[in-house]
Amino acid sequence: MLNTLEKGDEIEIVAPASYIENVEKFQLGIEILKTWGLKINKNKLINRKYSYFSASDSQRLIELENSQNSKLIVFAKGGWGSARLLENNPKWKNSWMIGFSDTCSLLLSKYAKGYLGSIHGPMITTLCDEPTWSLLRLKNFLFEGYVDDIIGKPLMGGIAKGDIIVCNLTIFSYLIGTNHLPDLKDKIIIFEDINEDFYKLDRIFTYLRMFNKFEEIVGLGFGNFFKSKGEIPEEEYLLKNLIYERFKKYNIPIVIDLPIGHLSGNACIPIGFNATLDGNIGTLSIDSEIY
Repeated sequence: MLNTLEKGDEIEIVAPASYIENVEKFQLGIEILKTWGLKINKNKLINRKYSYFSASDSQRLIELENSQNSKLIVFAKGGWGSARLLENNPKWKNSWMIGFSDTCSLLLSKYAKGYLGSIHGPMITTLCDEPTWSLLRLKNFLFEGYVDDIIGKPLMGGIAKGDIIVCNLTIFSYLIGTNHLPDLKDKIIIFEDINEDFYKLDRIFTYLRMFNKFEEIVGLGFGNFFKSKGEIPEEEYLLKNLIYERFKKYNIPIVIDLPIGHLSGNACIPIGFNATLDGNIGTLSIDSEIY
C-alpha cells in the first residue's frame, strides 16, 4: 500500500550510478525538498567516488535495498551504473522511488517484480533546473495524489487506455530479454533520450519492431530527445518522420514532444498507473489515484 507524503516525513537520497560532480545542484535539490517540509536522512554522498561510480556495486546495492523502507527515495543523479545492480536482483518493497535516465533500469525492475512506487521524474541534481510548474506537479503528486494532463503533438490518431511505462529508450532496449523488463501487454509506453545519433535511434526502433512483445502495446509516446528544443528544426522533423515510418504499422495512437526527459520541464509520471493517451489532440492523462 502506498500513501501520500506528509510534512515531517523522512526521505532517502540514494546514488545508484555515477558520483556527484555538481555539489551545488545537489545541495539546491535538497533545499527544495526541505521547503516542502520533508526531512532528509543523512548521507555521505558528497565527495564519494569509486572509479566513475558513487561507490562500489556492493555498497550501492546495500544502500538501495536499505532505503526501501522509506516512504520516498529520490535518486541523486544518473550517469551509468544502475543496471549493474540488477545482476544481484535487488530486494524491492512498495515505496515511492523517483528517477530517470540511467536509473530507469531500477524503476522498471521494481515494477516488473510486482512492486509499486516507481516515478519517472526529476532527480536531486536536476530539481533546481525544473520550472515552477514541474516542481508543483511533483509536489502535488507526492502530497495530494494527482497530476494534471500534459500536452504533446499528435502523430497518429486514436485514444489508448492502459497502464503506463516511461523509460529512457536506450535503457529500455538493454533490458529486453531480461526479467527486469515489465510485461508490455496493454501498456502505454513513453520514451525519451538525449542526443543519440539518428542511426542509433533507427537501430533501436528497428530492434523494437523485431521484438514481438512490442506488438502488444496500445499507445506510444515520445518526450525530449535533444539537448535543446526548437534550435534545429530539421532534426526534429527527421525524428518525427523516423518515428512515424518505424511505428505506423502498429496502428496505435502516437504522441510526440511530450515534456518528459532530460530538458528542463521533466513532468513526473507514476509508472504502472492507468493512463489515457489521446493521439487526436496530443494529451497524456494519468488516473493518479493513490493505491
